[in-house]
Amino acid sequence: MKKIITTLAALALSSTAAWAGETLDRVMSAKELVVATNAGWPPQSYLDDNNEMVGFDIDVAREIATRLGVEVRFETPDWATLTGGRWQGRYDLGVGSVTPTKARAQVIDFAGIYYYSPYVYVLHQDSTAATVADLNGKKIGVETATTSEDFINRRLEIDAPGLPPIDYKLEPGEILTYADSMLPFDDLRLGDGVRVDAVIAPEQTAMNAIKNGYPVKILEGEYAFREPLVVIGEKTDPEWTAKVSEVLAAMKADGTLASLTTKWYGKDYSAD
Repeated sequence: MKKIITTLAALALSSTAAWAGETLDRVMSAKELVVATNAGWPPQSYLDDNNEMVGFDIDVAREIATRLGVEVRFETPDWATLTGGRWQGRYDLGVGSVTPTKARAQVIDFAGIYYYSPYVYVLHQDSTAATVADLNGKKIGVETATTSEDFINRRLEIDAPGLPPIDYKLEPGEILTYADSMLPFDDLRLGDGVRVDAVIAPEQTAMNAIKNGYPVKILEGEYAFREPLVVIGEKTDPEWTAKVSEVLAAMKADGTLASLTTKWYGKDYSAD
């Protein structure tokens, strides 16, 4: 992780002259930061009972806007659009807990790592599975167009230095894909093996589901993989990417990211 820290520091230092570029000019002129994120991924980002956007990613986006001196407006495109680049100016930034993969590096810029997430195997509370081997041949649920789908299909390539290689242990019998992060949990809650035997998801999402009464549990002692999460920008404006990197580095240095991850997840996921 030392290499990651060095890279972020270098980006921050190089961004002192970043108050230029089309995106920053647009944001400062409009006094508004348009952020692409998710609307149904608690506790990262979701609509509360008042139909207001809340969550960890929402707080991070609001803090970035505050430090730029502008208001924030949220847009909620589908995941493939958020991570696919070619926004054509519709969004200024993506704050959606995006994993920096080699494929995504071709179409979007990574402004900086702002926290880390372990992916876990989630079971119905009645499941007797005790190891990953017990899930071989079973029905595994994942959200489509995500790193969990890449992982279960053995094609995950995280684009960040210092990370260990991915260890593929699971041999699924059937892979079920879902358009939303909570849909596989909705199927899992119906019963052990009724529609799905296990779900691969971020630990934070799984813990939130348990907190909200889902009859599920995390397979103990077994991570699928761990990943860094990045704020993303359109691959057209390196000055803007550098400016956002500077803001994220400051939020990490002053403890803001540690505070926000603890607020939403119960512990500090920001530490390198």
